[in-house]
Amino acid sequence: MASENQLPDDLFWMNRALQLAAQAAELDEVPVGAVVVLDGREIGAGFNAPISGCDPTAHAEIRALRDAAARVGNYRLSGATLYVTLEPCTMCVGAIVHGRISRLVYGATEPKAGAIESARNTLDEPHLNWRVEPVGGVMQERCSQILSDFFSRRRREIRQRRKQQKAGKGSDHV
Repeated sequence: MASENQLPDDLFWMNRALQLAAQAAELDEVPVGAVVVLDGREIGAGFNAPISGCDPTAHAEIRALRDAAARVGNYRLSGATLYVTLEPCTMCVGAIVHGRISRLVYGATEPKAGAIESARNTLDEPHLNWRVEPVGGVMQERCSQILSDFFSRRRREIRQRRKQQKAGKGSDHV
């Protein structure tokens, strides 16, 4: 997905989504943030929280859509743009279509589960009753970097724990 449909406000709102992603990282959640914008103002926001919320559906997009629908008083959000730091999965694409989001702007692609261009092209399925304009690659490097940094830190912590566990077992035999 090329970002040729990118608008000047896209950078502003993607920065907001990155702020939300940082909040997820602080909770040790995969750092993904999302914001719903309608008529130039934020109407919904969310970040990943499936672990802390014990909720497999608590992806950033779903949480932002729920927030927006509650604030607007309608689950249909036609005319709105959803900004998200990572290409949505199939579950989230379904919610985006059902929520009648008009435009989807995302940063990094997700090779394993991305349902816009990477693993599938869900929005191109002819049976869908709503069309969403996707724009990918907005601030892609920054969006990818926050994820890379998170997973590097997580791998480092796991190695450190394993090393400490091995050291602890060795001292028991003294």
